[in-house]
Amino acid sequence: MRFNGENPAEKEGDEEEQKGREVNSLRGVGFHHQPQKLIVGYALTSKKKKSFLQPKLLALARSKGIFFVAIDLNKPLSDQGPFDVLLHKLLGKEWSDVIEDYRQKHPEVTVLDSPKAIQHLHNRQSMLQDVVDLELSDYHGKVGIPKQLVITEDPLSIPYEVTKAGLNLPLVAKPLLVDGSAKSHELFLAYDQFCLSELEPPLVLQEFVNHGGVVFKIYIVGDAIKVVRRFSLPDVTKHELADVTGLFRFPRVSCAAATADEADLEPSIAELPPRPLLERLAKELRRRLGLRLFNIDMIRQHGTRDVFYVIDINYFPGYGKMPDYEHIFTDFLLSLVQNKYKKRPST
Repeated sequence: MRFNGENPAEKEGDEEEQKGREVNSLRGVGFHHQPQKLIVGYALTSKKKKSFLQPKLLALARSKGIFFVAIDLNKPLSDQGPFDVLLHKLLGKEWSDVIEDYRQKHPEVTVLDSPKAIQHLHNRQSMLQDVVDLELSDYHGKVGIPKQLVITEDPLSIPYEVTKAGLNLPLVAKPLLVDGSAKSHELFLAYDQFCLSELEPPLVLQEFVNHGGVVFKIYIVGDAIKVVRRFSLPDVTKHELADVTGLFRFPRVSCAAATADEADLEPSIAELPPRPLLERLAKELRRRLGLRLFNIDMIRQHGTRDVFYVIDINYFPGYGKMPDYEHIFTDFLLSLVQNKYKKRPST
């Protein structure tokens, strides 16, 4: 089997995987009386494996009895394991079918997460609709999404559709579909109506909201929430809007940007969103999305203290850039098994 984003010829024989196989072979009848031992099968792209399975995570996990074992994509998944947890981030219908079939046949294994739920985040229109439906308008702040418009075809019609929808310039243009490629995370900032026809549908157009040049990356790992500040696109002044024209391309802004946690920022910009608001938002999105591993990109409207906008939601983000991620993630994995044992009827 060859899955999108994965090279089947790549060798998966590093030291950690070997140790995982050794533990796997030693597991016997008595294993389930020792919940401190946890086998996590993983199917990740080379890039995700490198960024996530860092030595500090593997060392801490091993000390807690957690072992990561690479899934062989050239063998049937049901012939591998046994696993306690299956961690994956590969694209494509074939892989989704494999995971769904495995989930049905092995309900005792915790799969992170359902391919159907993950697919919901591959469309920028559907991902943000859940935020709109929450109606968090008066809960330690207001949370919404920027006014937006979806264009599926005919770039020449974009100026007319923008005027019809009443969107104000400048506009942020993003690809409608998120397929894991670098291109799907490219942004364009459009300053005038004429340049809109240069864009390539399908795409989402969002009104640009001045936010002090800072985006809040809200990482969700099960019930845990971690927030970091990252530099983002700078505010657009009225002078720039009057004098600047054209279309400006930006690469993956929130991923490439440097952390803003140590920067000397104005308190009104640097202040994190209220914790109760984040907890409510995370709880509701976990329930609606059916996901346990994702992050929310949120901005605060410049000049306000409590008006926030969600501009993106990503599945299984770059946790390796999150402070203390190895502690948060290993605690999360152990909690999955502990909760499983709590739910089992006593004998």
